[in-house]
Amino acid sequence: MTGTVYKSTGSWYTVKTEDNSFLECRIKGKFRMKGIKSTNPIAVGDIVDYELEETTDVTTGTITNIHERKNYIVRKSVNLSHQMHIIASNIDVVFLLVTINNPPTTTSFIDRFLVTAEAYGIEAVLVFNKIDTFDEATLDEQLYLQYVYSNIGYKCLRVSSTEGKGIEELKAMMKGKVSMFSGHSGVGKSTLVNALEPTLNLKTKKISEQHQQGQHTTTFAEMFDLAFGAQIIDTPGIRGFGIVDMEKQEIGDYFPEFFALKDKCKFNNCLHKEEPHCAVKEALEKDEIAWSRYKSYIQILEGDDENYRSDIYGDDRDASDKTRQS
Repeated sequence: MTGTVYKSTGSWYTVKTEDNSFLECRIKGKFRMKGIKSTNPIAVGDIVDYELEETTDVTTGTITNIHERKNYIVRKSVNLSHQMHIIASNIDVVFLLVTINNPPTTTSFIDRFLVTAEAYGIEAVLVFNKIDTFDEATLDEQLYLQYVYSNIGYKCLRVSSTEGKGIEELKAMMKGKVSMFSGHSGVGKSTLVNALEPTLNLKTKKISEQHQQGQHTTTFAEMFDLAFGAQIIDTPGIRGFGIVDMEKQEIGDYFPEFFALKDKCKFNNCLHKEEPHCAVKEALEKDEIAWSRYKSYIQILEGDDENYRSDIYGDDRDASDKTRQS
Protein backbone atom coordinates (compact mmCIF):
# COMPACT_ATOMS: atom_id res chain seq x y z
CA MET A 1 0.00 0.00 0.00
CA THR A 2 1.15 3.51 -0.80
CA GLY A 3 0.66 6.82 1.01
CA THR A 4 2.14 10.30 1.61
CA VAL A 5 4.01 11.32 4.76
CA TYR A 6 2.16 14.24 6.38
CA LYS A 7 4.07 14.49 9.65
CA SER A 8 7.40 13.30 11.00
CA THR A 9 8.24 13.30 14.71
CA GLY A 10 11.51 11.45 14.40
CA SER A 11 10.31 7.98 15.32
CA TRP A 12 6.69 7.95 14.09
CA TYR A 13 5.37 9.13 10.74
CA THR A 14 1.78 10.11 9.98
CA VAL A 15 0.90 8.73 6.54
CA LYS A 16 -2.14 9.74 4.51
CA THR A 17 -3.43 6.60 2.83
CA GLU A 18 -5.05 6.22 -0.57
CA ASP A 19 -8.51 6.24 1.04
CA ASN A 20 -7.71 9.65 2.68
CA SER A 21 -7.38 8.28 6.21
CA PHE A 22 -4.31 8.75 8.42
CA LEU A 23 -2.12 5.97 9.76
CA GLU A 24 0.76 6.12 12.25
CA CYS A 25 3.78 4.32 10.82
CA ARG A 26 7.37 3.63 11.78
CA ILE A 27 10.40 2.13 10.11
CA LYS A 28 12.16 -1.09 10.92
CA GLY A 29 15.88 -1.02 11.60
CA LYS A 30 18.20 1.27 9.68
CA PHE A 31 16.69 2.99 6.67
CA ARG A 32 19.17 4.78 4.44
CA MET A 33 18.66 6.63 1.18
CA LYS A 34 21.32 6.08 -1.45
CA GLY A 35 23.89 8.89 -1.51
CA ILE A 36 22.22 10.95 1.20
CA LYS A 37 23.75 11.40 4.64
CA SER A 38 20.82 12.85 6.55
CA THR A 39 19.67 12.93 10.14
CA ASN A 40 16.20 11.86 9.03
CA PRO A 41 15.66 9.05 6.50
CA ILE A 42 12.02 9.98 5.82
CA ALA A 43 10.63 13.48 5.35
CA VAL A 44 7.24 15.14 5.07
CA GLY A 45 6.10 14.93 1.44
CA ASP A 46 7.69 11.52 0.81
CA ILE A 47 5.64 8.94 -1.06
CA VAL A 48 6.08 5.64 0.79
CA ASP A 49 5.00 2.01 0.66
CA TYR A 50 3.84 0.49 3.94
CA GLU A 51 2.46 -2.69 5.45
CA LEU A 52 -0.21 -2.86 8.15
CA GLU A 53 0.72 -4.03 11.62
CA GLU A 54 -2.24 -5.37 13.59
CA THR A 55 -0.49 -6.93 16.55
CA THR A 56 -2.01 -4.46 19.04
CA ASP A 57 -5.43 -2.96 19.61
CA VAL A 58 -4.45 0.02 17.44
CA THR A 59 -3.60 -0.56 13.78
CA THR A 60 -0.25 0.92 12.78
CA GLY A 61 2.00 0.57 9.75
CA THR A 62 5.59 -0.24 8.87
CA ILE A 63 7.21 1.76 6.07
CA THR A 64 9.03 -0.56 3.68
CA ASN A 65 10.06 1.69 0.80
CA ILE A 66 10.46 5.36 -0.16
CA HIS A 67 9.59 6.32 -3.74
CA GLU A 68 12.10 8.39 -5.71
CA ARG A 69 11.81 12.05 -4.76
CA LYS A 70 11.02 14.71 -7.36
CA ASN A 71 13.07 17.08 -5.23
CA TYR A 72 13.78 17.90 -1.62
CA ILE A 73 15.09 20.84 0.35
CA VAL A 74 17.63 20.45 3.11
CA ARG A 75 19.55 22.40 5.67
CA LYS A 76 22.98 21.41 6.85
CA SER A 77 23.59 21.24 10.55
CA VAL A 78 25.97 24.07 11.39
CA ASN A 79 27.46 21.96 14.19
CA LEU A 80 27.53 18.61 12.38
CA SER A 81 29.22 19.62 9.15
CA HIS A 82 28.71 16.29 7.41
CA GLN A 83 25.07 15.85 8.38
CA MET A 84 22.04 17.40 6.77
CA HIS A 85 18.38 17.42 7.62
CA ILE A 86 15.79 16.97 4.88
CA ILE A 87 13.13 19.58 5.65
CA ALA A 88 10.57 18.36 3.10
CA SER A 89 10.32 16.61 -0.26
CA ASN A 90 8.28 16.65 -3.49
CA ILE A 91 7.61 20.40 -3.28
CA ASP A 92 6.16 22.50 -6.09
CA VAL A 93 6.93 25.93 -4.63
CA VAL A 94 8.64 27.20 -1.49
CA PHE A 95 7.63 30.48 0.13
CA LEU A 96 10.34 32.12 2.21
CA LEU A 97 8.79 34.46 4.75
CA VAL A 98 10.92 37.55 5.24
CA THR A 99 10.54 40.15 8.01
CA ILE A 100 12.62 43.32 8.16
CA ASN A 101 13.10 43.80 11.90
CA ASN A 102 10.53 41.70 13.73
CA PRO A 103 12.68 39.54 13.74
CA PRO A 104 15.34 40.67 11.19
CA THR A 105 15.92 38.44 8.17
CA THR A 106 19.36 39.07 6.66
CA THR A 107 20.09 39.00 2.96
CA SER A 108 22.72 36.34 3.69
CA PHE A 109 19.99 34.05 5.01
CA ILE A 110 17.68 34.83 2.08
CA ASP A 111 20.44 34.15 -0.43
CA ARG A 112 21.45 30.85 1.16
CA PHE A 113 17.87 29.69 1.06
CA LEU A 114 17.45 30.74 -2.59
CA VAL A 115 20.71 29.00 -3.56
CA THR A 116 19.47 25.79 -1.94
CA ALA A 117 16.12 26.05 -3.74
CA GLU A 118 17.89 26.67 -7.08
CA ALA A 119 20.19 23.70 -6.49
CA TYR A 120 17.25 21.37 -5.93
CA GLY A 121 15.09 22.79 -8.72
CA ILE A 122 12.31 24.23 -6.55
CA GLU A 123 10.54 27.49 -7.41
CA ALA A 124 11.08 30.03 -4.63
CA VAL A 125 8.89 33.03 -3.80
CA LEU A 126 9.74 35.73 -1.25
CA VAL A 127 6.86 36.72 1.03
CA PHE A 128 7.48 40.00 2.85
CA ASN A 129 5.32 39.58 5.93
CA LYS A 130 4.00 41.94 8.62
CA ILE A 131 3.79 44.93 6.25
CA ASP A 132 1.16 46.43 8.57
CA THR A 133 3.91 47.06 11.17
CA PHE A 134 6.21 49.08 8.89
CA ASP A 135 7.32 52.65 9.59
CA GLU A 136 8.86 54.75 6.83
CA ALA A 137 12.41 53.42 7.25
CA THR A 138 11.24 49.79 7.42
CA LEU A 139 9.09 50.25 4.33
CA ASP A 140 12.06 51.70 2.47
CA GLU A 141 14.17 48.68 3.47
CA GLN A 142 11.49 46.24 2.35
CA LEU A 143 10.93 47.96 -1.00
CA TYR A 144 14.67 47.97 -1.62
CA LEU A 145 14.88 44.23 -1.03
CA GLN A 146 11.85 43.65 -3.25
CA TYR A 147 13.57 45.71 -5.95
CA VAL A 148 16.76 43.63 -5.69
CA TYR A 149 15.08 40.23 -5.85
CA SER A 150 12.43 41.16 -8.42
CA ASN A 151 15.20 42.33 -10.75
CA ILE A 152 16.84 38.93 -10.46
CA GLY A 153 13.55 37.28 -11.44
CA TYR A 154 12.13 36.11 -8.11
CA LYS A 155 8.43 36.60 -7.44
CA CYS A 156 7.78 38.76 -4.38
CA LEU A 157 4.60 39.20 -2.34
CA ARG A 158 3.74 41.76 0.34
CA VAL A 159 1.51 40.25 3.01
CA SER A 160 -0.17 41.13 6.29
CA SER A 161 -1.76 38.15 8.00
CA THR A 162 -3.55 40.32 10.56
CA GLU A 163 -5.06 42.69 8.00
CA GLY A 164 -5.60 40.12 5.24
CA LYS A 165 -3.43 41.95 2.70
CA GLY A 166 -1.98 39.78 -0.05
CA ILE A 167 -3.78 36.65 1.17
CA GLU A 168 -5.86 36.13 -1.99
CA GLU A 169 -2.80 36.58 -4.21
CA LEU A 170 -0.96 34.01 -2.11
CA LYS A 171 -3.85 31.54 -2.37
CA ALA A 172 -3.84 31.88 -6.16
CA MET A 173 -0.12 30.99 -6.26
CA MET A 174 -0.67 27.96 -4.00
CA LYS A 175 -3.77 26.44 -5.62
CA GLY A 176 -3.22 22.92 -6.95
CA LYS A 177 0.34 22.78 -5.59
CA VAL A 178 2.32 21.41 -2.66
CA SER A 179 3.81 24.51 -1.03
CA MET A 180 6.28 24.90 1.79
CA PHE A 181 6.53 27.85 4.17
CA SER A 182 9.90 28.53 5.71
CA GLY A 183 11.83 31.27 7.48
CA HIS A 184 13.19 32.23 10.88
CA SER A 185 11.21 31.56 14.04
CA GLY A 186 8.84 34.46 14.59
CA VAL A 187 8.37 35.57 10.97
CA GLY A 188 4.70 34.56 11.19
CA LYS A 189 4.49 31.23 9.36
CA SER A 190 1.81 29.73 11.60
CA THR A 191 -0.15 33.00 11.73
CA LEU A 192 -0.11 33.15 7.94
CA VAL A 193 -1.28 29.53 7.62
CA ASN A 194 -4.11 30.39 10.04
CA ALA A 195 -5.04 33.36 7.83
CA LEU A 196 -5.19 31.04 4.82
CA GLU A 197 -7.15 28.35 6.68
CA PRO A 198 -8.58 29.64 10.00
CA THR A 199 -9.97 26.20 10.96
CA LEU A 200 -6.41 24.86 11.44
CA ASN A 201 -5.85 27.16 14.42
CA LEU A 202 -2.08 26.55 14.59
CA LYS A 203 -0.29 27.70 17.73
CA THR A 204 1.49 31.05 17.58
CA LYS A 205 3.78 32.94 19.96
CA LYS A 206 4.94 36.51 20.28
CA ILE A 207 8.42 37.72 19.43
CA SER A 208 10.92 37.79 22.30
CA GLU A 209 11.42 41.50 22.99
CA GLN A 210 14.88 40.96 24.45
CA HIS A 211 16.44 39.13 21.53
CA GLN A 212 14.11 40.10 18.65
CA GLN A 213 13.92 36.43 17.76
CA GLY A 214 10.91 34.25 17.37
CA GLN A 215 10.13 31.41 19.69
CA HIS A 216 9.73 27.99 18.13
CA THR A 217 6.04 27.14 17.87
CA THR A 218 6.23 24.52 15.13
CA THR A 219 8.31 21.62 16.46
CA PHE A 220 8.03 19.27 13.48
CA ALA A 221 7.32 19.74 9.79
CA GLU A 222 3.71 18.94 8.95
CA MET A 223 1.58 18.97 5.81
CA PHE A 224 -2.00 20.24 5.77
CA ASP A 225 -4.74 19.99 3.15
CA LEU A 226 -6.32 23.41 2.57
CA ALA A 227 -9.94 24.02 1.57
CA PHE A 228 -9.06 26.03 -1.54
CA GLY A 229 -7.33 23.09 -3.20
CA ALA A 230 -3.76 23.39 -1.97
CA GLN A 231 -1.36 21.59 0.35
CA ILE A 232 1.00 23.40 2.68
CA ILE A 233 4.02 22.11 4.58
CA ASP A 234 4.60 24.16 7.73
CA THR A 235 8.17 23.88 9.00
CA PRO A 236 10.02 24.69 12.22
CA GLY A 237 11.75 28.06 12.30
CA ILE A 238 15.32 28.00 11.02
CA ARG A 239 17.97 30.06 12.81
CA GLY A 240 21.01 28.88 10.86
CA PHE A 241 21.13 27.66 7.29
CA GLY A 242 24.37 25.92 6.40
CA ILE A 243 24.78 25.29 2.70
CA VAL A 244 25.02 21.67 1.63
CA ASP A 245 28.36 20.81 0.04
CA MET A 246 28.66 22.18 -3.49
CA GLU A 247 31.58 22.38 -5.86
CA LYS A 248 33.03 25.89 -5.87
CA GLN A 249 32.55 26.14 -9.64
CA GLU A 250 28.81 25.49 -9.41
CA ILE A 251 27.85 27.93 -6.64
CA GLY A 252 27.70 30.89 -9.03
CA ASP A 253 25.29 28.97 -11.26
CA TYR A 254 22.68 29.14 -8.46
CA PHE A 255 22.81 32.95 -8.49
CA PRO A 256 20.70 33.60 -11.63
CA GLU A 257 22.19 37.06 -12.27
CA PHE A 258 25.72 35.58 -12.09
CA PHE A 259 24.80 32.66 -14.32
CA ALA A 260 23.44 35.06 -16.97
CA LEU A 261 26.89 36.72 -17.21
CA LYS A 262 28.98 33.55 -16.97
CA ASP A 263 29.68 33.28 -20.71
CA LYS A 264 31.07 36.83 -20.77
CA CYS A 265 33.82 36.05 -18.25
CA LYS A 266 37.29 35.54 -19.77
CA PHE A 267 37.71 32.17 -18.05
CA ASN A 268 34.96 29.58 -18.25
CA ASN A 269 35.84 28.33 -14.75
CA CYS A 270 35.78 31.87 -13.32
CA LEU A 271 34.97 32.05 -9.60
CA HIS A 272 34.21 35.80 -9.88
CA LYS A 273 36.80 36.55 -7.22
CA GLU A 274 40.33 37.59 -8.29
CA GLU A 275 40.18 36.61 -11.96
CA PRO A 276 40.75 39.34 -14.59
CA HIS A 277 38.01 40.33 -17.04
CA CYS A 278 35.23 38.93 -14.88
CA ALA A 279 31.81 39.99 -16.13
CA VAL A 280 30.24 39.54 -12.69
CA LYS A 281 32.73 41.87 -10.98
CA GLU A 282 32.37 44.40 -13.79
CA ALA A 283 28.59 44.34 -13.33
CA LEU A 284 29.10 44.70 -9.60
CA GLU A 285 31.22 47.83 -10.03
CA LYS A 286 28.47 49.30 -12.24
CA ASP A 287 25.88 48.52 -9.52
CA GLU A 288 24.09 46.16 -11.90
CA ILE A 289 24.43 43.41 -9.27
CA ALA A 290 23.56 44.00 -5.61
CA TRP A 291 26.57 44.09 -3.29
CA SER A 292 24.64 42.07 -0.71
CA ARG A 293 24.25 39.25 -3.23
CA TYR A 294 27.95 39.25 -4.06
CA LYS A 295 28.85 39.27 -0.36
CA SER A 296 26.58 36.25 0.20
CA TYR A 297 28.22 34.48 -2.73
CA ILE A 298 31.73 35.05 -1.31
CA GLN A 299 30.66 33.81 2.12
CA ILE A 300 29.23 30.62 0.59
CA LEU A 301 32.29 30.20 -1.63
CA GLU A 302 34.61 30.47 1.37
CA GLY A 303 32.50 28.11 3.47
CA ASP A 304 31.61 30.74 6.08
CA ASP A 305 28.70 29.03 7.83
CA GLU A 306 28.94 31.01 11.05
CA ASN A 307 29.39 34.74 10.54
CA TYR A 308 26.61 35.22 8.00
CA ARG A 309 23.92 34.73 10.62
CA SER A 310 24.76 37.94 12.47
CA ASP A 311 25.36 39.98 9.34
CA ILE A 312 22.79 42.71 8.61
CA TYR A 313 22.78 44.24 5.15
CA GLY A 314 23.03 47.95 6.04
CA ASP A 315 26.58 48.41 4.72
CA ASP A 316 25.76 46.64 1.49
CA ARG A 317 22.71 48.80 1.05
CA ASP A 318 24.76 51.98 1.42
CA ALA A 319 27.09 50.68 -1.27
CA SER A 320 24.12 50.34 -3.64
CA ASP A 321 22.73 53.89 -3.28
CA LYS A 322 23.24 54.50 -6.97
CA THR A 323 21.05 51.52 -7.89
CA ARG A 324 18.26 52.49 -5.51
CA GLN A 325 18.13 56.06 -6.75
CA SER A 326 18.16 55.21 -10.45
